Amino acid sequence: MLEAIKEIWKFAGDETKNVNKSVFFGFIVGIGKMIEMAGIYFILVSVIDAVNGKNPAWQSFLIVLAGVVVSCFAKGFSQMEQTHAGYFMAANKRIKIADHIKTIPMGYFNENSLGELVGTMTTVIENIETIAPMVMIRFMEGLITSAVMLVAVIIFDYRFGLTMLIFEILYLFISSLMEKKSRKIATLRQDSESKMVSAVLEWLQGMSIVKSFNLTGRGDKALSSALEYNKNSNMKMEAFFVPYTIAQKVVLQLGTFAIITESILFYIDGSLSITYALMMIIMSFMMFAHISAAGSAMAIVRLMTSSMDKANKPESIEKMDVNGGAYSSDIHDIVFKNVDFSYENKKVLSDISFIIPDKTTTAIVGSSGSGKTTICNLMARFWDADSGEILMGGKNIKEYTLEALMAQISMVFQNVYLFADTIENNIKFGRPSATHEEVVQAAKEACCDDFIESLPDGYNTVIGEGGASLSGGEKQRISIARAILKNAPVIILDEATANVDPENEDRLQKAIAKLTENKTIIMIAHRLKTVRNADQILVVDDGQIVDRGRHEELVQKEGLYRRFILGREAAEAWKL
Repeated sequence: MLEAIKEIWKFAGDETKNVNKSVFFGFIVGIGKMIEMAGIYFILVSVIDAVNGKNPAWQSFLIVLAGVVVSCFAKGFSQMEQTHAGYFMAANKRIKIADHIKTIPMGYFNENSLGELVGTMTTVIENIETIAPMVMIRFMEGLITSAVMLVAVIIFDYRFGLTMLIFEILYLFISSLMEKKSRKIATLRQDSESKMVSAVLEWLQGMSIVKSFNLTGRGDKALSSALEYNKNSNMKMEAFFVPYTIAQKVVLQLGTFAIITESILFYIDGSLSITYALMMIIMSFMMFAHISAAGSAMAIVRLMTSSMDKANKPESIEKMDVNGGAYSSDIHDIVFKNVDFSYENKKVLSDISFIIPDKTTTAIVGSSGSGKTTICNLMARFWDADSGEILMGGKNIKEYTLEALMAQISMVFQNVYLFADTIENNIKFGRPSATHEEVVQAAKEACCDDFIESLPDGYNTVIGEGGASLSGGEKQRISIARAILKNAPVIILDEATANVDPENEDRLQKAIAKLTENKTIIMIAHRLKTVRNADQILVVDDGQIVDRGRHEELVQKEGLYRRFILGREAAEAWKL
């Protein structure tokens, strides 16, 4: 149990001081309870001895009132510190996880379910923030209060103190046994929670497929299975706790019965007055109630430590090497030297070597799955190469900090993600310190100022998550405005116009032309007019560069590029 408490203290981090304050006030609560007991004792004396006059009764009342006031104020301060610690330790953990996942390979997000990470950041940490400090404080407060009362009982009469101590130790032993044996089932419960969140997310994201193929009742089997697993895990956990909770209650009931029996026997044999006998019975009820609170907290602590293990898991993922320098250069040529890369033991790139001179345009073409996007992702250090070197401005990209490297690269993806925020703030992701005037200028250069101004709230229009309220072309132009505002010297375009209708394509081409002025350009594209003016074309097949050159050279040679171009020309000439 002490190890579990230490884990909570460690997890609290900067909030440890507030946890300590809460524990201290818990000790004050125990003192307040003892003051109340003293007042009750004097009330018993006044009643039983039939003391005349008002003073003893008023003194007893004031003592009880003082105890209640001390307990209430101490409990209030303890609750405030506990609440502060809970919410802030959870917030700090979420920030730490968010900062950490910025430095891990993108491959992590493919190897691990997004639902598991979302479940950790929401359900798991939410459980911690609302329960972990509470159960620890409840345990400490119950233990401290019962210990203070036990000391007072021993001072009154060691015989009762010894009896109470025996049953208290027996109760804590059962609680400790339950806490230790609950580790495995707590882990299973956390696993079921993560699987449930993952299944719900997948089900919601695939709702259009479920409806369009009329899979209601069949397409949700994974969700039903996850919910059933979660239900069974919780039921199994509850069934596991039942025998232990029954044993705990039996021990406390036997303890109370033993104290009542001793009080009667000691009163009969004359070794104990009726006042002390009644006081011991009252003390036993009070003390066992507090030790019961401590024991019930112990039952939950293991679940909390399991949740904390789950919350700490993302931070154990090995970071990419980020011990670089904040370098910047006027030259932004890119060099691949004998680069190999594998993903999940599958070879993706093999001995890739090429040079992209500064302020030139390089097009990368090839069939789907050939490794085009992987090459671009390696430039941005979304992953690290297994072997070989990637240089930018004459330096290995591993010598840059990730921040310094990404400051020199803008990426425009085929699938644009926009945040549930205003259009202006979405564009400002390119440069958060930009002024409104700079945002408007970037939007004009990206040919999206016209449709933004036509919206009811203009640049302050809040768009849906993922940009659901905008068309594909509008989202692309906003992403280009974001890149224009960033003004990075290296631009990577990954199929930026692949899914755009002809009406928007002309505007997008103008926006891209503005974005790429006087920059080092790397583009992945299939359209002939996109690649034919490139300074060089890299033809990728099965993870290798099988040809390179300008369009005029490659189209004259038999090979993959010529077949690619002829196929595209035939496709574009096709009419219904």
